Amino acid sequence: MEGKQMLAISIKKQGYGSIAFLERNFALIRRYLGWEVVFLVYNVMNALAIGLIGVRLGKEMVMYLVVGAMVWGFLSILFHEISESIAWERWEGTIEYTFMAPISRFTHLIGNCLFAVVYGTIRSVLLLFCVVFFFRISIQGANFLSLFVVLVVSGLSFVGLGLVAAVLPLLSTEKGAYATHIFEAILLLLSGVYYEIEVLPAWIRPLSFASPATYTLRAMRAALLHGAGLKELWGSVLLLLGIGIILIPLGIIVFRQAEYYAKKHGKLKRSG
Repeated sequence: MEGKQMLAISIKKQGYGSIAFLERNFALIRRYLGWEVVFLVYNVMNALAIGLIGVRLGKEMVMYLVVGAMVWGFLSILFHEISESIAWERWEGTIEYTFMAPISRFTHLIGNCLFAVVYGTIRSVLLLFCVVFFFRISIQGANFLSLFVVLVVSGLSFVGLGLVAAVLPLLSTEKGAYATHIFEAILLLLSGVYYEIEVLPAWIRPLSFASPATYTLRAMRAALLHGAGLKELWGSVLLLLGIGIILIPLGIIVFRQAEYYAKKHGKLKRSG
């Protein structure tokens, strides 16, 4: 009985710890609110520019491209907030305190990942409504519940990739954060963000099926353009959930090994 109580207390403590990291990250957003507005405006302008490419081909093509821009923005936010959280720690001068604090790395990373998914979802919703207002597109037939579920579930798989990418800023102070864009670029090429994967060369096309973004894009386009419900998208949702369940523990394991290496070789200091 006492063992169960201790386990419950431990889980509760770790949960509060993750929420504390979530709150801290939102506090940083408020602190640098001006920059967040700049990044949001950039994402909106980028999505509008991409949408304009498809104007002469009809509103369905506009929304096809806009979904790609929205998923790409969501993916970029997750990668930025998770992989560059280490860069933030260095910039704020708190990296040594965070990594030496008496709290599990799982709690620390899950708190950052939870923030990334919540913040990325908010930004994506704002982006969608800005685009719809600009192009005056009716989305009455869209299934917003399916859209939201797919977005959140896909966030789990993107989080796993973000944790792996976060190793790079941890190991390299100067260029590590920039190197995370390699992951984004590969997903952009393989996943059919702005085109169908069938146009890819035959030798590279099979790699598209290893990218969670491929399934996210298909499911979100089906929900937004054709009003597909959860029953129709259940296979994609379960697949994305399974990918996330595999990638998140894998990402945490890889990150912990990199952390051990960084501590052993003195790479946690602010200057690297």
